[in-house]
Amino acid sequence: MTTTLRAADVLARRLYDAGCRHAFGMPGGEVLTLVDALEKAGITFHLAKHENCAGFMGEAVHHANGAPAILVATLGPGALNGINVVANAHQDRVPMLVLTGCVDAAEEQTYTHQVLDQQSVFRPITKATFRLDAEAAEVIADKAVNIALEARQGPVHLDVPITVANTPATERGLRRASAGATVATGDTLAQARDWLAGAERPLAIIGVDAMQENAGAALKSFVEAHNIPFVTTYKAKGLVDETHPLCLGGAGLSPLADKHLMPLIEAADLILSLGYDPIEMRTGWRDAWDVAETRVLEIAAEPNTHYMHQAGISITAPLAPTLAALSEGLSPKDTWSDGAVKTAKTGLATAFPTDDDWGPAGVIAETRAVMPQNTLASADSGAHRILLSQMWTCYEPRALIQSSGLCTMGCAVPMAIGRKLAQPDRPVVSFSGDAGFLMVAGELATAAEFGVAPIFLVFVDASLALIELKQRQRQLTNTGVDFAEHDFAAMGRAFGGNGFTVTNRLELRDALTTAQASDKFTVIAAIIERGGYDGRI
Repeated sequence: MTTTLRAADVLARRLYDAGCRHAFGMPGGEVLTLVDALEKAGITFHLAKHENCAGFMGEAVHHANGAPAILVATLGPGALNGINVVANAHQDRVPMLVLTGCVDAAEEQTYTHQVLDQQSVFRPITKATFRLDAEAAEVIADKAVNIALEARQGPVHLDVPITVANTPATERGLRRASAGATVATGDTLAQARDWLAGAERPLAIIGVDAMQENAGAALKSFVEAHNIPFVTTYKAKGLVDETHPLCLGGAGLSPLADKHLMPLIEAADLILSLGYDPIEMRTGWRDAWDVAETRVLEIAAEPNTHYMHQAGISITAPLAPTLAALSEGLSPKDTWSDGAVKTAKTGLATAFPTDDDWGPAGVIAETRAVMPQNTLASADSGAHRILLSQMWTCYEPRALIQSSGLCTMGCAVPMAIGRKLAQPDRPVVSFSGDAGFLMVAGELATAAEFGVAPIFLVFVDASLALIELKQRQRQLTNTGVDFAEHDFAAMGRAFGGNGFTVTNRLELRDALTTAQASDKFTVIAAIIERGGYDGRI
């Protein structure tokens, strides 16, 4: 049985079938039919203050429910305002449907106001871009959803012409069947099994692709069965509980952490790259091992075309069934009998202590101690994010979300708003530098309008701390990195929330305790000294 609907309805209903229940953006006249169709399909449209923040709210909801994020933007400036978050989704492997309004094909031949080739703009930063057509609306919608969700996941752009959105279209229930899971077989699998059986010092590196596959249970069973210590990227933190005795914590951007991790890589006789996408990593992880000297087994979502590292055996397949095939019939054995892993864990604990009286490490340690174990956190880019990613213990996947591939500023606040909207019963806290917070402070109004109560913690040193640190390291003149001091707590109160300024751990503890009991959002401004990250990241 066929149903006649508007083309926008056909698209919206396919998004609903994909699990989408929330869309974020800022409408213009060109997307009003689309917004109406989303609402009719059961997808709530949420008004943000800026399209870039709207996209990060959508990403946060994706981390909560697994469905693709939806960003809605009108033509021209609205669409272009979302460029940053779409590029971020592309690099951070976030499935996102980017729905932009546009004028009709005939109209754009003689009308140029706000008109540009939006598909050409989005093509380099998305997995695909389509222009919605009424006759092919169902096919285009299904393609867009499937491409966004296929490994590696990412954003897909749809330009929706004004008239097309309102044109009748037919829904026939067309759906492409999902491909079944595959694993390595034959000589490749046999060689990989031989390497695993013979390894005495194996080390695993787990990345974002493993998180997208929800492979935590399979990974936990695998590393336990073969006694394999493991490192995760920042995005993959918590995929296996970080209190696990085999866990060496997160890695990617901290040279201080690398001092303790790189010796293990050099000593390993088998490195297992498990869903590891090096787009999150600093240059110190480029060619971190020599495949001529070390056996490297890579299981990835896509073939290695980045050349950030190489592997002796590369398997392009889902993790869970491949790990099961690798393990079948192999007996557990002791590994790392020389105590090197224990030494590394001790070194990391010493490098990132939790007992600082104050400063950025003291702020992080106190917040982790006060907030419940099930707290959901977001982190903005900057020096605090590097320190936080090393110190913040995650007990589950996606417990700390951040921009890792693109490392864009201004993401933490909207992510916390979206996360709290999707999971209102969980405590949510965001960590921002003062510069990143100022970029998106207007979204405090969005938090008030949504009626959500996340905690926004701001590290206040009136400086772009990470850039200022690099400037000093290069012995350059202090230029363009310092700015005026601002009353962030007052901003929180002005937008209808709570606001506190804290200068020590006791004040922070009291503010966090009060914030958790409040039904309004809270801004906590933690005043720290400049240079507080020196020697800490």
